[in-house]
Amino acid sequence: MSIDNPSLSMSSTSDHGVTWQQGHLIEVEILDLSPNGDGVGRWSDQQRVVFVPNTVPGDQISVRLVRVKPRYAYGQLQHIIRPSPHRVRPQCIVADKCGGCQWQPVDYAHQLIAKQDQVIQALERIGQFQSFAVEPVLAAPSPFAYRNKVTYPIVLNSNSRRVQAGYYRKGSHKLINLNQCPVQDPHFDIFLADIKEDIQKQDWPIYNEQNHRGFIRHLSLRIGRRTGEVLLTLVINGSQHSITKLPDLENQAQQWLDQYPELVGVCLNFNTQRTNRIFGAETTCVAGRNYLNETFAGLTFQLRPDTFFQIHTEQAEVLLNTILEYLQLRGHERVVDVYCGIGTLTLPIAQHVQEIVGIEMQTAAIEQAQVNASLNQITNATFIVGAAKDCLDAIPFATDVILLDPPRKGCHEDVIEQLLTLNPQTIVYVSCHPATLARDLKLLCHSGQYTLSRVQPVDFFPQTAHIECVAFLSRQAS
Repeated sequence: MSIDNPSLSMSSTSDHGVTWQQGHLIEVEILDLSPNGDGVGRWSDQQRVVFVPNTVPGDQISVRLVRVKPRYAYGQLQHIIRPSPHRVRPQCIVADKCGGCQWQPVDYAHQLIAKQDQVIQALERIGQFQSFAVEPVLAAPSPFAYRNKVTYPIVLNSNSRRVQAGYYRKGSHKLINLNQCPVQDPHFDIFLADIKEDIQKQDWPIYNEQNHRGFIRHLSLRIGRRTGEVLLTLVINGSQHSITKLPDLENQAQQWLDQYPELVGVCLNFNTQRTNRIFGAETTCVAGRNYLNETFAGLTFQLRPDTFFQIHTEQAEVLLNTILEYLQLRGHERVVDVYCGIGTLTLPIAQHVQEIVGIEMQTAAIEQAQVNASLNQITNATFIVGAAKDCLDAIPFATDVILLDPPRKGCHEDVIEQLLTLNPQTIVYVSCHPATLARDLKLLCHSGQYTLSRVQPVDFFPQTAHIECVAFLSRQAS
């Protein structure tokens, strides 16, 4: 949504005599949803934009301005004058406080429309594409109970002295205590309250992010959606040598294994950095095993506590099938999977091609990819450790298809240049961030070397503003 007329004054007045100042109340209609999940309205003859959390397109609302700039402001919802026809009752009682979801008040059908529009707008504004096809979003089979992994900050409430776990309120470090969550796999609900109580009884020191003292920082739970196996991991502010500060840890871990039949391992991850990053580089197993088994696309995968694996197992399979349907592989192709992780896409695709190479800079991920290849007796997949920009030149064959699945920041410019040099017939780009996808597609297509054939969004993250999508690029005939 463009913002015009930069000369407007912060204290200017609308036709109704209401001033554009912090603390003032205004009335607006919400017209759109922003990429970060806020409702978007316009005020004073549509000249100024207001971003308001927990609102739905079509809501007529009263808003208190909390942060005001000349052309836009952030507001806090005060009262819904007339609710939108797309507004629904959230399934979570703290949906308006918790920062985990942004769109529980929005009916699911409208969430999908907003996500498709998010991709279209990024391609138009950032990618500068004028002719392209963005397919309707492939909906999740259920918009709730889908997350196969959760990681909760642990805090000690300063008033009650009770151990709490949950998500931070949006834009703050104020924790919203939870005992259940409607978007996570429901098997996690039986753990959350009990594990907090056990940590309380053990009197283990809880991490305080303000003074960087204490030990228990996060509780992480991961489940194999197809196998039911669960891993429990505590992230601590310490090292192997400081485990003694968690007395009776091994006995407690064994009690958890005995209490929960689906629990296959209890692990500790060590993170002493003063950072927002959750997991540190080292993980040890306290009881059971340090991985769970999962079935994905008919293959067996071992997943460790800190393994990257798509948060929505079922929709990841939908995305894989979309790729395979488009490519129509015949068995003779040579493929490169850049940013391959543990081989989540590499190994299923390997069953349809002559040869595939996976590139990943995380050594631990490549080790797991090799284990997973061995588990499934896949011998035509090779894995290389290193940054994509340093490894693409080492590919020993002419490439038919290159698959990209970069992190949120997108591809390094050197990778884009190397792709244009390698000149594969097809590039498949999987992205969790439409803005960086659009930026990179612009670099690949506006050279005239590739055409954007199709973009297919897939909803991995219902109740949030996030959207996964896959773009297909075809080499233009010379």
